[in-house]
Amino acid sequence: MRRPEKHQVAASFSRAAASYDGVAALQRKVGNDLLQRLPDALNVHRWLDLGSGTGHFSRLLAARFPLADGLALDLAEGMLRHAAPLGGAQAFVAGDAECLPLQDECFELIFSSLALQWCADFAEVLAEAERVLRPGGVLAFSSLCAGTLQELRDSWRMVDSFTHVNRFRGFDEYQRLCADSGLELIALECRPEVLFFPDLRQLTHELKVLGAGNLNPGRPDGLAGRARIQALTAAYDTYRCPDGLPATYQVIYGLLRKER
Repeated sequence: MRRPEKHQVAASFSRAAASYDGVAALQRKVGNDLLQRLPDALNVHRWLDLGSGTGHFSRLLAARFPLADGLALDLAEGMLRHAAPLGGAQAFVAGDAECLPLQDECFELIFSSLALQWCADFAEVLAEAERVLRPGGVLAFSSLCAGTLQELRDSWRMVDSFTHVNRFRGFDEYQRLCADSGLELIALECRPEVLFFPDLRQLTHELKVLGAGNLNPGRPDGLAGRARIQALTAAYDTYRCPDGLPATYQVIYGLLRKER
């Protein structure tokens, strides 16, 4: 499965920096859930917020570990420019999770929430995490897997054969890659999170504002015509329930530890 080009991902999220926090309800919930999953006895001197975005969780990590030094790293320089004045981390670095511009064994904690789904080579992400973690250090991550936005994907299939919805690796692939890594697997689970929208326009608007619109190869060029949008709206409306139109995200939560 081909992944979006990294420069496209970086540019999309850089453009979204100023508006991102206003519509990031799912991102906040998932990140808070990930924070709650951190081991209680974790002794942290340095932490890394990997895919730090607007720095929201960098600031929460700083509050949780007030004596530790933090580093926020993101592929999107626009996100870093937005986050740096707000504090939280001691340093803000542009970098790629698959090739971290960091020294070996320098963190007790890597925290990464809803960022690693954009990485094509998750095995390399895990290898880099092992490299920069100190012995006994923990990688805590959340990501998205196959089945995310399935309602939208299936509705588009009723309209045409183009790729309109971002594609993510399956849970079984996450299981295999984590098991094959040099890290000890503490926990790995997939949980659905469902958001509800009054109409299709609100859903697609939110995806655009978040910078998480369709970034995959095979997407159509240009805007969809009125007839296609009407057909899509009719198809998606078959999912409507009393709370509105559902949008299901399949969220992966993982905890891995580097052996001492």
